[in-house]
Amino acid sequence: MSKKTTKKSACNYRTITCAFCKGKGKDPFEVPSKLSNCQVCNGRGRAQVIEPVEICPYCKGSGIFFNHRMPCAVCGGRGAVTKIKGEKRCAKCKGDGREQGSDLPCASCYGLGAI
Repeated sequence: MSKKTTKKSACNYRTITCAFCKGKGKDPFEVPSKLSNCQVCNGRGRAQVIEPVEICPYCKGSGIFFNHRMPCAVCGGRGAVTKIKGEKRCAKCKGDGREQGSDLPCASCYGLGAI
């Protein structure tokens, strides 16, 4: 009988300040009330991202979906994303993370600005 071995990958996480609530732990738009906890960090004011980390190209680190009162669809409201290894700048959005002529995330790179 052969033994089946599994290789565990060690992920390094970086704890960052929640971009959506700016580390306050409360919903910045006070929805449904001013006492509501932040939906991104659950009131902790901190969030975790797998390293290597870079600022979210879609929301530019704000953690807010463009012109809306909800977390960024690309970074989940953290304001940072895991950097893609061997990245090549997305030709469709030119690294901006947005569809040309739209405020939606790029369908080619999923808003990350790189492939």
